[in-house]
Amino acid sequence: MKDNYSIFLNRILFYHPSADGQISVNERKAMLEFFEKKRPHNGMTYTDYIFSIEKKIESTNIDSLSDDERGDYNTIKLNLARSYRIQKTFEASEVIKKVVEKIDTPQLWMVLTEDWCGDSAQNLPFIAKIAEINSKIDLRILFRDDNLDIMDLYQTNGTRSIPKLIAFDENGNELFQWGARPAKAQELVNELKSKGISKEEYIEKLHLWYAKDKGNELEKEFIQILKT
Repeated sequence: MKDNYSIFLNRILFYHPSADGQISVNERKAMLEFFEKKRPHNGMTYTDYIFSIEKKIESTNIDSLSDDERGDYNTIKLNLARSYRIQKTFEASEVIKKVVEKIDTPQLWMVLTEDWCGDSAQNLPFIAKIAEINSKIDLRILFRDDNLDIMDLYQTNGTRSIPKLIAFDENGNELFQWGARPAKAQELVNELKSKGISKEEYIEKLHLWYAKDKGNELEKEFIQILKT
């Protein structure tokens, strides 16, 4: 496992650093331990993840919910509908099919997410479809809030942004990261925030962007990542 340490030394900027800007010994150890304990391997498949959301919705007694809880429930229900739509309509391009089909060694794609996350509902179904192209890719999903120790190793600009994908080879060496949204979507969010637009407004505009883009920007980014 010595190769893992050399890889970690080259990835300092991708992690939440200690006060002196360096990854601590404990952080390096944690990076190795969670993979060795097979926590990603024991994560949910995409099918299991969707089933867990369906089960939550079906088993919820709406009348017993507070106003805030009802809002969360409706958000999760809407996210599931978004995921269904993408699952039904998305067809991977021939370009990404060819790129993904060239993967000839096992990869584990670990995604940290939550069912209330709108960005996850808009991106994870595309990732799942891409992973299906090649049987050597094992997509596994972990709930972020149950795995904050892992999440904190893969923060985005110091935040626990989701969905976050980290790909590994079979020995636990990191291959690439992606998340929490396509770069073009993030540019839109940054622009809207700079204009002082409320969270509710920019989220609405973000979802309109996703609806128009139909996964094109995510595909482009994955093609570029997987080609390098």
